[in-house]
Amino acid sequence: MPQPAHAAAPRQLPDAVYAEVTALSTSGDVLVKQGKSREGVQAYVKALGLLPEPVTQWEAATWLLVVIGDANFKAKFYEQALAALQDAMLCPGALGNPFIHLRLGQVNFELGNMSKAADELARAYLQEGKAIFKEDDPKYLAFIKSRLKPPPDGWPTGW
Repeated sequence: MPQPAHAAAPRQLPDAVYAEVTALSTSGDVLVKQGKSREGVQAYVKALGLLPEPVTQWEAATWLLVVIGDANFKAKFYEQALAALQDAMLCPGALGNPFIHLRLGQVNFELGNMSKAADELARAYLQEGKAIFKEDDPKYLAFIKSRLKPPPDGWPTGW
């Protein structure tokens, strides 16, 4: 999404901080892939703690909070996933990101917040079509398609 003309250029993390954040994030990724979600989330949280305040000013906070939310979602820790993803929405580049909206919708669905789930899943679906749902349980795509009115000629291929 283009930045307004008056928006300042994103600030860069100091090289040493960026290197440590990246290393911790990579180790978190490895742990999550090994099925050690809790340990992976701990590595991500440690990386998040290295960011200067306010944390929400950094693009690194966006992706760290999203991977925290994603790992918690996959581990079925939905409340923790929701908290991380909602915090991510306060960070640069989050609003309008189809993946973040997808995960927010799925988490809200699992928590029984169907109105919020429909809103978030619609945002992902209308930007990316059904392709964004391909890795996940088909119930999410079926849910959002049941909530949206199709165009007069029906959904185009890929939607």
